[in-house]
Amino acid sequence: MSYEYDVLVIGGGAGGLTASKTAHGLGKRVALLEKTDRLGGECTWTGCIPSKALIKTAEVAYHAKQLDRYGLRAEQSIVLDTSNVMPYVRSIIQDDYQSHTPEKIRSLGIDLLFGNAKFLDPHRVQLDERIITFNKAIITTGSHPFVPPIEGLDTVPYLTNSNLFNLERLPKSLIILGGGAIGAEMASALNRLGVAVTVIEMNDRILPKEDAELVAMLTDTLLKEGVTIKTGMQATKVEKEGDGVRVIVKDTSGAQHELQAEKLLVAVGRRPNIEGLGLEAIGVQANKRGIVVNNKQQTTTKNIYAAGDVVGPYQFSHMAWYQAVVAVRNMVVPIFKQKLNYTDVIWVTFTAPELASAGLTEEQAREQYGDSIIVYRKPYAEIDRAVTDRTKNGLAKFICNKKGYLLGIHILGARAGDIIHEAQVIKAFKKRFDSIHSVIHAYPTYAELTWHAAKKAYVKRLESNFFVILLKKLFFKRKK
Repeated sequence: MSYEYDVLVIGGGAGGLTASKTAHGLGKRVALLEKTDRLGGECTWTGCIPSKALIKTAEVAYHAKQLDRYGLRAEQSIVLDTSNVMPYVRSIIQDDYQSHTPEKIRSLGIDLLFGNAKFLDPHRVQLDERIITFNKAIITTGSHPFVPPIEGLDTVPYLTNSNLFNLERLPKSLIILGGGAIGAEMASALNRLGVAVTVIEMNDRILPKEDAELVAMLTDTLLKEGVTIKTGMQATKVEKEGDGVRVIVKDTSGAQHELQAEKLLVAVGRRPNIEGLGLEAIGVQANKRGIVVNNKQQTTTKNIYAAGDVVGPYQFSHMAWYQAVVAVRNMVVPIFKQKLNYTDVIWVTFTAPELASAGLTEEQAREQYGDSIIVYRKPYAEIDRAVTDRTKNGLAKFICNKKGYLLGIHILGARAGDIIHEAQVIKAFKKRFDSIHSVIHAYPTYAELTWHAAKKAYVKRLESNFFVILLKKLFFKRKK
């Protein structure tokens, strides 16, 4: 049978753009369908790009008010005007968007069509008034903020990351529901920009999936900088209070407390965008976590694949890219089937300081391997670059099994998101962590964190070497 397209991609976000380019690069006729009037999805417009622009602005503001720490003094006291912060963030979004405009995508030879797509059968999609035929398809429709069923929430103009960056000015005060990555990042950044921030988290700590030791250090930093963090609390009711909002919360004992702020940000999780796609009609199974796929990104309908937030379990742009490439390779070159491997997943929470993570936390490693694990720690305060930069608040942890192979890497501190990748490469290629010790590292750099920890691992391995032990015995015997 003849089809209009070899590969149909539904959703023009991070995963969809990657899938389209990959399939086209493999010589396939590709159409990319996007529901909205712009490409880039969550990452470009309401996620990665605007949040990191805001975080950078917050960093500059913080250092501007800390000049004396670096031997500088302003002639007059510094009073920051934040009225242009959000317009600036939106200008950065536009700068980033120029790399994937419709014109750029079409210039590659990919057909780009806008409209609402709905499956009619496994080889036909209705796009508004048009019917498109295809051989294989990949769904990359992303996710949206989950809004919990809290009494009164629908009566106040609450924020999510979808509309936060549309604000014309920063609020004077903000309550954030949720202490996950989005909540923690926005709390850190907005606090540094002068917003009085209160974080409400149901768990007993923020960032509950991260390494507990490092989260405790980060929490302490946020508290010292002025963020209010209320853990073990659940929002039960929201009310309008003048020009602001009042949030009623309940603690673990059942006692109620009232919190007030100018704005409310809801950041308690995300849900997949699967409504209106007609998945039931083509036999694609899905649940509240997303579309069900196998380890090749194939859905329950064999010629339909899916990738990115709409699948999970990791909702990061870089995971959408990874899944999209695997899916396209499997659908286009089936002779070389590639399986998903989540062993080496990596991510960064861009708080101040950054928290970078890969693999098992110390708690998870001890649960799986007991006391046989070895944890190599290197505090930022012990490397000279952190001393010169006044970034001594931080700790790098490298968790190894008894044979010296990395199980997890967790770093809290300046540039943690960049530093972690050297150890991640070692972990992914299944090399012993101590192998890094013989690699020349430039001085003074943050990369020395990994190098010094690897040297500790090397010494540990030497101490357990049979010949070293024998030489020690012989040496000490002669000394006697």
